[in-house]
Amino acid sequence: MKPTPPPIPELLHRLREKYPDARYELNWSTPFELLVATILAAQCTDERVNRVTATVFPKYPGPRAFADADTAELEEDLKPTGFFKQKTKTVQAMSRALLEDFGGEVPRDIQQLIQLPGVARKTANVVLNTAFNIPSGIIVDTHVGRVSQRLALTKQEKGEAIEKDLMALVPQEDWTFFGPAVVLHGRYTCVARKPKCDACMLADICPKVGVER
Repeated sequence: MKPTPPPIPELLHRLREKYPDARYELNWSTPFELLVATILAAQCTDERVNRVTATVFPKYPGPRAFADADTAELEEDLKPTGFFKQKTKTVQAMSRALLEDFGGEVPRDIQQLIQLPGVARKTANVVLNTAFNIPSGIIVDTHVGRVSQRLALTKQEKGEAIEKDLMALVPQEDWTFFGPAVVLHGRYTCVARKPKCDACMLADICPKVGVER
């Protein structure tokens, strides 16, 4: 029997009740800082990124400081986030491109953002949704992918294909809320191993695709 996804209005209603102030958990004070933090968060926890950026952002205030930074010193500063050599290279290349192509200002357009080194749709959506409240798309990370599959909202495996399915289901005015809310739900309730179905406000409307009964 084909699993039945929950009605989207009811799903959104319950997510809003549980996560009324849903936000991405990275700390930032400018769109550029959010862009850097999102790049650093690849294969690293938001908590660790926040610990690193607490000292890194005051030390390198803005794209010019990152672009001109001593590479070895910046590598050392970013080391706790893992894959630090690649992340340093990406952040410096992104900062230089931002200065050269956009005068150091983070563009508010997804097609322009994804031209920057190291910026794919997920990162661009995080920045546009979170910093500018622009519904450019839906943030899809590992949590959103997993929760969406369990809810039978998608059968897709890849981020952009999952996002396409979700964008067809969720009204555009809810995109900037839906992504962060589902991230939180996947991080704390619908976890990868042994999801907390007993404590889940969606349990009665969730088909629990792929969850061992």
